[in-house]
Amino acid sequence: MSLGEFTYADVGATREPGFCPPGFHRMDVRTRIGEGHDVFRRAAEAVCTWEMHRAMGVGIDASADRAAPDVTVTVTLAGLVKAPCRIVWTVDEPRRAGWAYGTLPGHPECGEESFIVDRTGDGTVWLTVSAFSRAASWYAKAGGPATRGLQHAYARRCGKVLRALCGRAPEG
Repeated sequence: MSLGEFTYADVGATREPGFCPPGFHRMDVRTRIGEGHDVFRRAAEAVCTWEMHRAMGVGIDASADRAAPDVTVTVTLAGLVKAPCRIVWTVDEPRRAGWAYGTLPGHPECGEESFIVDRTGDGTVWLTVSAFSRAASWYAKAGGPATRGLQHAYARRCGKVLRALCGRAPEG
């Protein structure tokens, strides 16, 4: 498998709410960010320009300044774990913005993850981090359920950091 090939078959499937291929684990974490158009625009910009991820302290090496289809992104965790990905789809609508990336060879997991900011009818702004994944590396496999727990903690931290970037003090 070359660096350019995804490590899973259902590329783009995070667009389908609730979809999870057989043998993968599904994750959906939704965090309230705030209210109003200005909060939505700020949150969307932070997600689409990697600002949220960088504010979390993870390394981001991207082939473009903004998320767009076919942009490659390597996320580095704790300076040690490198996770190469490629953007598979984006959305930029008046009330919904974000993107999803899929894993490439060398990523410790196999699957896809999306980061979507949406503004509901009552004006509430939410971040939803959704994924389907399974362990690919020996250490992710050895971690078992703890690895999935870390993925959930990462998704919850995304919401707290984004809320802080948008001018709201983190809750809870």
